[in-house]
This record gives sequence, C-alpha cells and structure tokens, in this order.
Amino acid sequence: MTIQEFWQLLADSKATAAGDLARQEQQLIRELAKLEPAQIVEFECRLRECLIEADDFGIMAAQKIIDGYVSDDPYLYFRCWLVGQGETLFGNALRSPDTLAAVVVEPYLEFEALLYVATTAFEQRTGQTEEDETFPRSVASDRGLDYDFGAVTKGEDWREEQLPKMLPRLWAKFGG
Repeated sequence: MTIQEFWQLLADSKATAAGDLARQEQQLIRELAKLEPAQIVEFECRLRECLIEADDFGIMAAQKIIDGYVSDDPYLYFRCWLVGQGETLFGNALRSPDTLAAVVVEPYLEFEALLYVATTAFEQRTGQTEEDETFPRSVASDRGLDYDFGAVTKGEDWREEQLPKMLPRLWAKFGG
C-alpha cells in the first residue's frame, strides 16, 4: 500500500463518516477487509510511520494546550486523531502545530480506535482470531515500527511558561 493509498482510505472514510469517528472506524474496517492481507498489514505499517512522525514536542505542546495536560495514552490517541483527519491537516499540524487553532473546536480529541482497525479487518479477511506473527501489529513491530516503547520524541522540549509564545493561536483559544 502506497502512502497515497493510505491517505485516500482515510480521506474516503472521513468523508463517509461526516465527522463521526465511530463511523469512520467502521468504514475503515469495511474497506480494509476487502483488501489482501498483505495490504492490511501495510496499512498498519503506514499508520505507525505516521504516528512516529507525529511524535514531536510541537504536537505534544498543542495537545497540552488543547487538553490542559499530557500523558502517554492521551498523547498517542491525539496523534491518532491527527492521522484520522487526513493528509492535509496532518501535514499542516506537523509543519506548524498552531494551525490546529483554526480547526479544533473542542478539547479531548482522540481516535484510539484507529489503532485497532487493521487487526479487526485482518481478522475478518483471514478468519484468524488468534494473533500470531502474521498479524499487522506483529509485522509492524518486527519492522521496528514501534510508536510507543523506545520511541524518541523529536524537536525541542518546552516548559509550560513557553507555550503562550510557542503556539499563540492555540493558547488564545484554549490556554486562558
């Protein structure tokens, strides 16, 4: 699966779901389950590449301002939400996290379910229910695509008092 195909699946599912993340999840599972198992595995790998790419102190600062706190799981689920919003929003946020001020309406943005769509689709497509080394998560981990354990956050760390100047539009909207 090319990166373009990955983003197209996300764009199509987002358009079909009309902002409903549960519907987007189900749409992704339906579409992925139509693909060959190897393509489902590649979707998982592309997702993990994006989650690793988004592991950045600027994205973390944005989540801190939007939600008021940062911890491991919410930070991961926020990055899932970023990916689920599509290529344009994702790319803009990576280049300038402050652009999120124009699109985020309310805090607590998360799309944890995105972490499981490939596994669910793989189970549906193959009929396998017991996870083994052929499952998307296992293959991705074997390729070194771990977004959690041993991951290194990119960029420059920040202190809380730096946030208003670092991300002024987000701070004006959520930080006060």
